[in-house]
Amino acid sequence: MRTLETLVGGEWVASAEWIDVLDPADVRTPVARVPALTAKDVTRAFDHAERGFALWKRTSPFERARIFTDAARLIRERVEEIAADVTAENGKTLTEATGETLKSADFLEYYAGLARQGYGTLLHDVRPNHRTHTQREPIGVILVISPWNDPLITPARKLAPLLATGNAAVFKPATETPVSGLHFARALHDAGLPAGVLNVVTGRTAEIEEALLDDPRIVGITFTGSNTVGNRIRRRLADRNVRFQGELGGKNASVVLKDADLPAAAKAVVAASFGQAGQRCTATSRVVVERAVYEEFTRLLVAEVEELKVGPGSDPATTLCPLSSPRQRDSVLADLAGAVEQGATVLTGGHADTDGERAHGCYVQPTVLGDVTPEAAIWREEVFGPVLVLRAVDGFDEAVEAVNDSGFGLAAAVFTRDLTCAHRFADEAECGQVAVNSTTTGWDVHLPFGGFHDSGTAYKEQGEEVLRFSTRVKTVAVHFGG
Repeated sequence: MRTLETLVGGEWVASAEWIDVLDPADVRTPVARVPALTAKDVTRAFDHAERGFALWKRTSPFERARIFTDAARLIRERVEEIAADVTAENGKTLTEATGETLKSADFLEYYAGLARQGYGTLLHDVRPNHRTHTQREPIGVILVISPWNDPLITPARKLAPLLATGNAAVFKPATETPVSGLHFARALHDAGLPAGVLNVVTGRTAEIEEALLDDPRIVGITFTGSNTVGNRIRRRLADRNVRFQGELGGKNASVVLKDADLPAAAKAVVAASFGQAGQRCTATSRVVVERAVYEEFTRLLVAEVEELKVGPGSDPATTLCPLSSPRQRDSVLADLAGAVEQGATVLTGGHADTDGERAHGCYVQPTVLGDVTPEAAIWREEVFGPVLVLRAVDGFDEAVEAVNDSGFGLAAAVFTRDLTCAHRFADEAECGQVAVNSTTTGWDVHLPFGGFHDSGTAYKEQGEEVLRFSTRVKTVAVHFGG
């Protein structure tokens, strides 16, 4: 088993204790082990970040851009090695892992370009002989907490903009999937990122949570994960002047209207629902179908689902990977059992897949459920697995009402040939991301990303919108005489 060190203060460091990282395709197989840092180690990481910020905020944006460009090049050169590790520790297919690796390089390249631009606005001033402008400045040391489902692209999405704008970071990858984040850190380190600007804390959350969240030098926390944990962090910050960017849960819906291209809609819904075994925050988990085409669409959808091939992500033939841990597998199976108890009908799947070697992995068959009522937990609560529920409605207005009947508001899609319905849906869907005749997934690096309601906080990720979180605005007025 490989032993990996973590990056703190510009050095690769070990620890007295270690965490084993397991392969969800076969939990008997260790992928690597990483340091289990202590609370004192976390405090030292913040010490380094404080010193790193003092240097980095004064570093030329052009030098930051150069480092990012070089790091992106290194990731592309190492794509096969990195993608193999993403698959090994997370379970997703090599195709998905390769796409994730290349997209992480895209984030670095995009923010390298943005770093070269000035962030500010020239303003008119009522006073004569004054020239006034705003400028954006880094805010300081930011804590980054990323999840296990996208172990490389989520750190890239968070770290690239905050580092590009001159902040320093302490980064806590998910305990289940730390290897991918270490690849990202190594690329930046090898590209010449100064010591202390990025510090990676691998460790057991329960042992280091207090040191992570309560350090007085934190000025911002960006977190992706469950609402339970996100809300706990938010409460912990209630009496502190710390920004919180949260990308939390979702219960994303796709609407299929009677005029839609039904075969195309079925293919798009399956791609959005079962990619990464449904373990994406933007995965479609509810389908609202106009009653006139419900039976036909259901037949097409189930046929597409039954073509999926369950297997390890390392097998090129696999199109549905294992879930990322035994805990996640068991959680999904419990949700399925509860749905059946509440009256849902299993149209396909509905159980664990334990055939042959898969008995040692975290496999669940791709599942479609019918006869689901709006009151059922499976309709309202996030499952985060390969589970899709169907519901028939009468007309456009009832479809929009069904989409919006949720505490979440991350992503939604509509499939229709009617331009009026498309525009109305875009206006009326209570979601941060809306797609027309496309998937709820797949939002590129330059597109602002984030949800409404319980799906997240007001600070968006990606694009230029993320600058609202990672920078502060200063107004400067210059009197030039006369």
